[in-house]
Amino acid sequence: MGPFRRLGAAGRRELLSLLGPDAVLADPALLDPYRGDFGDRSEEPPEAVVFPRTTRDVQAVLALASREGVPVTPRGAGTGKAGGCAPLHGGIVLSTSRMNGILEIHEGGARAVVEPGVVTRDLREAAEARGLFYPPDPASLDTCTLGGNAATNAGGPMALKYGVTREHVLGLEAVLPDGRILNTGRRTLKGVAGYDLTALLVGSEGTLAVLTRLVLRLRPRPRAVETALVPFATVEAAARAVPRIWTSGIQPRVLELLDGGALAAVRRRGAVPVGEGWGAVLLVETDGEPGGCREEMDRLLDRVADAVEAPRRSRDEGEREALWAVRREMSAAVKEGARGWSSEDVTVPTDRIAALCAYVGEVAGEGGLRVAIYGHAGDGNLHVNLLYDAAAGRARLRDATERIYRRTLDEGGTLTGEHGIGSTKRAWLPWEQDETALGLQRDLKRIFDPKGILNPGKVLP
Repeated sequence: MGPFRRLGAAGRRELLSLLGPDAVLADPALLDPYRGDFGDRSEEPPEAVVFPRTTRDVQAVLALASREGVPVTPRGAGTGKAGGCAPLHGGIVLSTSRMNGILEIHEGGARAVVEPGVVTRDLREAAEARGLFYPPDPASLDTCTLGGNAATNAGGPMALKYGVTREHVLGLEAVLPDGRILNTGRRTLKGVAGYDLTALLVGSEGTLAVLTRLVLRLRPRPRAVETALVPFATVEAAARAVPRIWTSGIQPRVLELLDGGALAAVRRRGAVPVGEGWGAVLLVETDGEPGGCREEMDRLLDRVADAVEAPRRSRDEGEREALWAVRREMSAAVKEGARGWSSEDVTVPTDRIAALCAYVGEVAGEGGLRVAIYGHAGDGNLHVNLLYDAAAGRARLRDATERIYRRTLDEGGTLTGEHGIGSTKRAWLPWEQDETALGLQRDLKRIFDPKGILNPGKVLP
């Protein structure tokens, strides 16, 4: 893709004229934090970072970039794990962080209208104050933004019951790479007019358009939540319990898995007591009416009679929050003390979780690597962490990762359940998708972005 032109001094001056000095960051000493996310970083910083406040500002930036052939990398909060906001070809980073207004919340219409820079938890709390509920809950809920969630089609534990971000986006306003505005979707809960361009843009990882406004579906707030921690002797035993829970006829809202490596991180932090005989745990939740969700939890726990101890049920909101604090910190906790690591979010059918976990253990053992697996067992989305302590482990990591990718696909799975392809997995996308599918996606990219300036180097190989 490319070749691209540099922004240069003239381009920086034009950005300053268009947006004002408080909305353009061009000092080289201040640009390093915008080189990427938790998945990948560009070798060099961008030439400038812009902070538009309005759709018109976004239009102006993209029109300039399109005219001059300068690449633009959209950026939310930078919490991604696939290199989606790494400016691999330099140019302009377009941050939506200042477009952070909750514009409307409609109780009767069960929807919200927001700008892309709204922090996800802020919308959830605003909705709950009105008796409503916005379910998507990535681990970075406190810092990630709704625009970034939509760009990556973010998931989270409650996707099991309520669906990923795409199921909550009714409509979008977006700016195309040449500066034109595109409005998609609707404000109604149902609608099938024309091709579903909303679904196309959600999950496109900032390669087709910059999202500037979102119409989001809200749900009634559940009146009660029941939470339990179920310990097992091995990760395979915990994984085999997942299909049994599915056949119970109960829809849990959360069904999370933590293996022995993840539990070791919990032990180090000491936040939640972990039994010595625990090789893995399932963190389970039901929600709904107070009596109903308690009864559902009773029935669900009857399906896991092979637990090594009685399940630990939270007695109050404080205990429940303690369990979730551990889960949300897991990504950082498992990496503490490691010299290096690989963190993947592969997904397999739920009846193949046990087989994949066993295979990961074999691969890690052969390569002298440590392993920690946690994630959303209810929908088969596992965060597989391979870690090494000595320099020699780095050379073994790529081979081990590729073997796990292959096995995931052999089990009927996918390379990514929620983090996206970004820059970190684009080389392996042809393992999962054939040339017909890839060719059609390249055609779509050319239609939306004929000059290829928007987030180049991402998704499509």
